[in-house]
Amino acid sequence: MIKHRAKALMIQGTGSGVGKSVLTAAFCRIFRDNGLRVAPFKAQNMALNSFVTEDGLEMGRAQVYQAEACGLQPDVRMNPILLKPSADNCSQVILMGKPAGNCNAKNYYSRYKKHLEIVRKAYTDIAADFDVIVIEGAGSPAEINLQATDIVNMQMAAFADAAVLIVGDIDKGGVFAWMKGTYDLIQNEYKERIKGFLINKFRGDISLLEPGNRSFEAMTGVPILGVIPYFRDIHVDEEDAIPPDLTDITTDSEHIDIGVVQIPHISNFTDFIPLAHEKDVYLHFARHPIELETCDVIILPGSKSTISDAAYLAKYGFFEAIRRLRDRGTFVVGICGGYQMLGDVIRDPDRIEGNTQKIKGVAILPVETIIEKEKTLRQGLYRIGNDTLFEVGSVVRGYEIHMGKTVVTGETIPILDGGDPGICLLSDDKTVLGTYIHGFFDDDRVRRSFINYFKEKKGFSVDRNGLSYHSFRETQFNRLAQVVRKNCAMELIDQMVGL
Repeated sequence: MIKHRAKALMIQGTGSGVGKSVLTAAFCRIFRDNGLRVAPFKAQNMALNSFVTEDGLEMGRAQVYQAEACGLQPDVRMNPILLKPSADNCSQVILMGKPAGNCNAKNYYSRYKKHLEIVRKAYTDIAADFDVIVIEGAGSPAEINLQATDIVNMQMAAFADAAVLIVGDIDKGGVFAWMKGTYDLIQNEYKERIKGFLINKFRGDISLLEPGNRSFEAMTGVPILGVIPYFRDIHVDEEDAIPPDLTDITTDSEHIDIGVVQIPHISNFTDFIPLAHEKDVYLHFARHPIELETCDVIILPGSKSTISDAAYLAKYGFFEAIRRLRDRGTFVVGICGGYQMLGDVIRDPDRIEGNTQKIKGVAILPVETIIEKEKTLRQGLYRIGNDTLFEVGSVVRGYEIHMGKTVVTGETIPILDGGDPGICLLSDDKTVLGTYIHGFFDDDRVRRSFINYFKEKKGFSVDRNGLSYHSFRETQFNRLAQVVRKNCAMELIDQMVGL
């Protein structure tokens, strides 16, 4: 065992979707508030939501969220391996922020030793810079078919000398069986690392849960160190699932209706979440073309598999509906892969995405896209240079992640001041926006001018201030930390970690 400078707490789970990412962020904020230098870490992340760091490296959005909870800039060492699924049994592999090709599960696990070395070096490097690392596991440590080559759960805990808390989601049902089964199936050599369990998403009278907690502790000899209540009023970033409650946010009767097309391989849905938190926006996801009929704005989001998603949308009538609604006056936004789909054609001559070498787009923007082998990874400052829908001079800090080059073939209105006009543009009639910039609507001035443009068109009063998205996020982090601190035995957890 290597002796690391940093202490370590590891959050594992009984399965996927039980709340590991959010609770990791909560503990990051708690330790930061306690005056510690803290950073997140996840050895291997599988997600379609990714981010580009200042030095042009790609990492999972969950660790970006956790870094924000720590008050840190994202660092690729926090997520040395990222898997981006492109099909049921195939993923693009990102190693230390750089694409390393596509492979299926069998081929990926055959590279176990190489990946283990990468993960351990990244952890050793980052652990030298902080007082405590909060490590997130993946899936479940009890997948007995994968334990021998599992670099993200118990092997990681042993390498980091981490105290482990295992999270169970009581809202899914059967939480005691799930936790007990997980505990029983973890290898005996690692059991002593399990210092406690957390029950997440509890509703109801906690006194009715207590007998079960005591019985469970008697069976396992491991305490339940927290029962986290189910909350709806704290907004957090989900790792790879679309937030379910966005439609509950709108409070203003004079609002605009934004529909997001829910494509099969949707990626970076965080791009439009800031719009949903504005009180005069009703944002919802459309699973059928008919759900777009009342929209003022339609958003076609990013995709990890643009050509297959374009084929899906054309087959099920979305392309036809988008063309018809645009002709009727509905504004259309395409982000990244969604932007590529709004053009005339997408070509894939090298068959990077599959066997389809050419597919027609919605054809409402005069652009064409060629899928390229080289992936564009860039973070930057993008300045609004034209008086269009947006306030001139606004500066967006965003990033690009795409494997296609989009060429303008007709009359368009460039939005940015300088640079490649294909990065962000409007149709000449100002009804369609296409952009490669992720994080475009994170900017308060850009987002507010966009909303007000449509409110004015509808004859509604406009709000010149709107939401401070940074302040909003800080408030949510603080509330999340407060709930977790209040409902966990933090003194015991600190002692177990060695703080």
